[in-house]
Amino acid sequence: MARRPNAPPMPTNGPRFNEFIQSPKVRVIDQDGENLGVMYTREAMEQAREVGLDLVEVSPNADPPVAKFLDVGKFKYEAQKKANIARKSQKTQEIKEIKMRPNIDDHDYDTKMKAIHKFIGEGDKVKVTLRFRGRELSHGQLGMALLKRVQEDTVEIAKIESYPRMEGRQMLMVIAPK
Repeated sequence: MARRPNAPPMPTNGPRFNEFIQSPKVRVIDQDGENLGVMYTREAMEQAREVGLDLVEVSPNADPPVAKFLDVGKFKYEAQKKANIARKSQKTQEIKEIKMRPNIDDHDYDTKMKAIHKFIGEGDKVKVTLRFRGRELSHGQLGMALLKRVQEDTVEIAKIESYPRMEGRQMLMVIAPK
Protein backbone atom coordinates (compact mmCIF):
# COMPACT_ATOMS: atom_id res chain seq x y z
CA MET A 1 0.00 0.00 0.00
CA ALA A 2 1.57 3.23 -1.15
CA ARG A 3 1.57 6.14 1.28
CA ARG A 4 1.55 9.80 0.51
CA PRO A 5 4.93 11.32 1.40
CA ASN A 6 3.52 14.04 3.70
CA ALA A 7 0.69 12.01 5.25
CA PRO A 8 0.35 12.56 8.99
CA PRO A 9 0.82 9.44 11.14
CA MET A 10 -2.23 7.34 12.08
CA PRO A 11 -3.68 8.60 15.38
CA THR A 12 -2.97 6.04 18.13
CA ASN A 13 -5.45 7.46 20.62
CA GLY A 14 -8.71 9.24 20.07
CA PRO A 15 -11.17 8.91 17.22
CA ARG A 16 -10.24 8.28 13.58
CA PHE A 17 -10.78 11.23 11.30
CA ASN A 18 -10.63 12.16 7.59
CA GLU A 19 -8.41 9.74 5.61
CA PHE A 20 -7.90 7.45 8.64
CA ILE A 21 -11.53 6.29 8.54
CA GLN A 22 -11.26 2.75 7.19
CA SER A 23 -14.89 2.08 6.34
CA PRO A 24 -15.93 2.73 2.69
CA LYS A 25 -19.36 4.08 3.76
CA VAL A 26 -20.38 6.07 6.83
CA ARG A 27 -23.58 7.49 8.28
CA VAL A 28 -22.99 11.25 8.25
CA ILE A 29 -24.19 13.87 10.72
CA ASP A 30 -23.47 17.52 9.87
CA GLN A 31 -22.26 20.27 12.23
CA ASP A 32 -25.86 21.17 13.19
CA GLY A 33 -26.71 17.59 14.22
CA GLU A 34 -28.77 16.83 11.08
CA ASN A 35 -28.57 13.28 9.72
CA LEU A 36 -27.38 13.38 6.08
CA GLY A 37 -27.74 9.61 5.65
CA VAL A 38 -25.28 6.94 4.52
CA MET A 39 -22.68 8.05 1.96
CA TYR A 40 -19.21 7.16 0.73
CA THR A 41 -16.40 8.27 3.03
CA ARG A 42 -14.60 10.27 0.29
CA GLU A 43 -17.78 12.16 -0.57
CA ALA A 44 -18.42 12.92 3.12
CA MET A 45 -14.81 14.15 3.57
CA GLU A 46 -15.23 16.53 0.64
CA GLN A 47 -18.46 17.93 2.12
CA ALA A 48 -16.74 18.40 5.50
CA ARG A 49 -13.82 20.25 3.85
CA GLU A 50 -16.27 22.57 2.05
CA VAL A 51 -17.67 23.56 5.46
CA GLY A 52 -14.13 23.90 6.85
CA LEU A 53 -14.35 20.96 9.29
CA ASP A 54 -13.03 17.40 9.61
CA LEU A 55 -14.98 14.17 9.25
CA VAL A 56 -14.64 12.48 12.67
CA GLU A 57 -15.72 8.91 13.40
CA VAL A 58 -17.82 9.22 16.60
CA SER A 59 -19.27 5.69 16.71
CA PRO A 60 -16.92 3.24 14.97
CA ASN A 61 -18.76 0.08 16.14
CA ALA A 62 -22.07 0.96 14.49
CA ASP A 63 -23.02 -0.53 11.13
CA PRO A 64 -22.21 1.60 9.12
CA PRO A 65 -19.93 3.71 11.38
CA VAL A 66 -21.27 7.13 12.37
CA ALA A 67 -19.14 10.13 11.39
CA LYS A 68 -19.72 13.78 12.21
CA PHE A 69 -18.51 17.11 10.82
CA LEU A 70 -16.33 18.47 13.66
CA ASP A 71 -13.10 20.31 14.35
CA VAL A 72 -10.96 17.33 15.42
CA GLY A 73 -8.66 19.41 17.67
CA LYS A 74 -11.58 20.92 19.56
CA PHE A 75 -13.24 17.49 19.84
CA LYS A 76 -10.09 15.91 21.37
CA TYR A 77 -9.63 18.87 23.74
CA GLU A 78 -13.22 18.64 25.03
CA ALA A 79 -12.95 14.84 25.43
CA GLN A 80 -9.76 15.28 27.47
CA LYS A 81 -11.43 17.96 29.61
CA LYS A 82 -14.36 15.62 30.35
CA ALA A 83 -11.95 12.80 31.28
CA ASN A 84 -10.05 15.11 33.66
CA ILE A 85 -13.26 16.24 35.38
CA ALA A 86 -14.38 12.61 35.74
CA ARG A 87 -11.01 11.68 37.25
CA LYS A 88 -11.15 14.59 39.73
CA SER A 89 -14.67 13.80 40.93
CA GLN A 90 -13.84 10.11 41.35
CA LYS A 91 -13.64 9.03 45.01
CA THR A 92 -11.00 6.44 45.79
CA GLN A 93 -11.93 4.25 48.71
CA GLU A 94 -9.24 4.25 51.37
CA ILE A 95 -8.78 1.89 54.30
CA LYS A 96 -8.61 3.77 57.60
CA GLU A 97 -7.31 1.95 60.65
CA ILE A 98 -8.65 2.19 64.21
CA LYS A 99 -6.51 0.57 66.93
CA MET A 100 -7.95 -0.59 70.24
CA ARG A 101 -7.03 -2.73 73.21
CA PRO A 102 -9.34 -5.45 74.64
CA ASN A 103 -9.85 -3.65 77.98
CA ILE A 104 -10.71 -0.25 76.46
CA ASP A 105 -12.66 2.18 78.67
CA ASP A 106 -16.18 3.32 77.70
CA HIS A 107 -15.26 6.93 76.87
CA ASP A 108 -12.28 5.84 74.77
CA TYR A 109 -14.53 3.35 72.98
CA ASP A 110 -17.08 6.11 72.26
CA THR A 111 -14.32 8.32 70.81
CA LYS A 112 -13.14 5.48 68.53
CA MET A 113 -16.74 4.82 67.44
CA LYS A 114 -17.17 8.50 66.46
CA ALA A 115 -14.08 8.18 64.27
CA ILE A 116 -15.43 4.95 62.71
CA HIS A 117 -18.78 6.64 61.96
CA LYS A 118 -16.97 9.62 60.42
CA PHE A 119 -14.77 7.40 58.20
CA ILE A 120 -17.70 5.28 57.02
CA GLY A 121 -19.72 8.46 56.37
CA GLU A 122 -16.93 9.64 54.05
CA GLY A 123 -17.16 6.34 52.15
CA ASP A 124 -13.95 4.75 53.44
CA LYS A 125 -13.42 1.23 54.73
CA VAL A 126 -12.34 0.84 58.34
CA LYS A 127 -9.90 -1.78 59.60
CA VAL A 128 -10.40 -2.34 63.34
CA THR A 129 -7.21 -3.67 64.93
CA LEU A 130 -7.31 -5.08 68.44
CA ARG A 131 -3.86 -5.36 70.02
CA PHE A 132 -3.19 -7.98 72.71
CA ARG A 133 -0.26 -7.56 75.12
CA GLY A 134 1.07 -10.00 77.65
CA ARG A 135 -1.58 -12.18 79.29
CA GLU A 136 -4.41 -10.48 77.37
CA LEU A 137 -3.64 -12.98 74.61
CA SER A 138 -5.07 -15.82 76.70
CA HIS A 139 -8.41 -13.93 76.89
CA GLY A 140 -9.36 -13.88 73.20
CA GLN A 141 -13.06 -13.96 74.10
CA LEU A 142 -12.77 -10.38 75.47
CA GLY A 143 -11.46 -9.19 72.11
CA MET A 144 -14.14 -11.08 70.23
CA ALA A 145 -16.82 -9.51 72.46
CA LEU A 146 -15.41 -6.02 71.81
CA LEU A 147 -15.41 -6.54 68.02
CA LYS A 148 -18.95 -7.93 68.24
CA ARG A 149 -19.93 -4.70 70.06
CA VAL A 150 -18.31 -2.62 67.28
CA GLN A 151 -20.24 -4.66 64.71
CA GLU A 152 -23.56 -4.07 66.53
CA ASP A 153 -22.91 -0.32 66.87
CA THR A 154 -22.26 0.08 63.11
CA VAL A 155 -24.88 -2.37 61.78
CA GLU A 156 -27.14 0.33 60.26
CA ILE A 157 -24.39 2.18 58.35
CA ALA A 158 -21.85 -0.54 57.54
CA LYS A 159 -21.40 -4.18 56.66
CA ILE A 160 -18.66 -6.56 57.72
CA GLU A 161 -16.29 -7.17 54.85
CA SER A 162 -13.81 -9.30 56.77
CA TYR A 163 -14.93 -11.07 59.95
CA PRO A 164 -12.68 -10.99 63.05
CA ARG A 165 -9.55 -13.13 62.74
CA MET A 166 -6.33 -13.49 64.71
CA GLU A 167 -3.01 -12.52 63.14
CA GLY A 168 -0.24 -13.05 65.63
CA ARG A 169 -0.88 -10.81 68.66
CA GLN A 170 -3.70 -8.83 67.02
CA MET A 171 -7.28 -9.44 66.00
CA LEU A 172 -8.47 -7.76 62.76
CA MET A 173 -11.86 -6.92 61.29
CA VAL A 174 -12.70 -4.82 58.20
CA ILE A 175 -15.93 -2.80 57.96
CA ALA A 176 -17.17 -1.28 54.68
CA PRO A 177 -19.96 1.26 54.05
CA LYS A 178 -23.32 -0.20 52.95
